[in-house]
Amino acid sequence: METRRITYTPQGGVCSKLMVIDAKDGVIENVQIVGGCHGNGQGMCALLKGMRIEDAIGRLSGIDCHGRGTSCPDGTGIEAIQSMISLYPIPRIFKILIDSSFDNL
Repeated sequence: METRRITYTPQGGVCSKLMVIDAKDGVIENVQIVGGCHGNGQGMCALLKGMRIEDAIGRLSGIDCHGRGTSCPDGTGIEAIQSMISLYPIPRIFKILIDSSFDNL
């Protein structure tokens, strides 16, 4: 399968302005984050590279920044990665986790 790219613009509550994720065969190959905390963005990009999409969703879900109820990893990361669900088959249990994580946004 070829590499797929998702470009996501976050919707409120987070500092980052844009997230670009490249994935192939359900594995994240590259992440770019524009805006927000530079160190957080670099760390998130480095940690997500090589991770399976469903693992990334599980690890980023629920991270809070200063009592906002969301964060760049939780809000931006989960939303952008959720966009990849249509590109790759993800087990039903992870779809349930994703859906439930958005109930609190």
